Amino acid sequence: MREQYRSEGLSEAELAPDPYEQFAIWFAEVFAAGLREPNAMVVSTADAAGRPSSRTVLLKGYDHRGFVFYTNYGSRKAADLARNPYVSLLFPWHPIGRQVIVAGTAERVDPAETAVYFHSRPRGSQLGAWASAQSAVVASREEIDAAYERLLARYPEGEPVPVPTGWGGYRVTAESVEFWQGRENRLHDRLRYVREGGGDGENWRVERLSP
Repeated sequence: MREQYRSEGLSEAELAPDPYEQFAIWFAEVFAAGLREPNAMVVSTADAAGRPSSRTVLLKGYDHRGFVFYTNYGSRKAADLARNPYVSLLFPWHPIGRQVIVAGTAERVDPAETAVYFHSRPRGSQLGAWASAQSAVVASREEIDAAYERLLARYPEGEPVPVPTGWGGYRVTAESVEFWQGRENRLHDRLRYVREGGGDGENWRVERLSP
C-alpha cells in the first residue's frame, strides 16, 4: 500500500520568516481543503524512564508563544510532562500530502487563560471534564455515565460550571518545526525551522532534510 504524492513541492524561498507564520498559512490551506478536524494532532511524551506514549488531542490555539492544548492534569500525559517537559506534536494532514512536526517544551498556561477557554466549551464538554478522571482505571462504562448524570443534577441548565481544579492547558514552545511536503518517488520536501537565541532576540534557522 503506497501513495504516489504529486505536488509542486516546498522551497526555502516561499517560507514565512518564522514557523508560527508558516503554520498559520498551511493551517488555513488545510481548513480550506475541508479536512476533518485539521486541528487534530498526535502528542508524544516520555516518562522519567524514557518510555514514550502518544495520543491524539485537539489544538486549541497557536500564536508566536506556541501551540496550546487542554487536558486533565491527572492524565498520563500530564504526569509525563511533570517529570519531562519535552514533547513532540505531529499534524498528519495525509489527504493533502503534508505533515508538520513540532519539537519543544510544554508548560501549563495561566489559570485565567484556562478559564476563558473552559467556559467557551459546550456545556456537555464542561461536565465531561469533571466526570472523567482521565487515564485512571475505571470499573465500567456505567460508572462514567453515572458520574456524568450526577453532575447534570448538580449543575442544572443555567447554573455555571466551575473550572475543575485538576484541568487546564499546556503551551508547547517550539525548538524546531518541520514542514513536510510529499513529493513523487518518495523524494519529499522537508524544511525545518530551528530556534536560535531566545526572548526578544529569538530567530530561526531553516535547514533542508534529506527525505
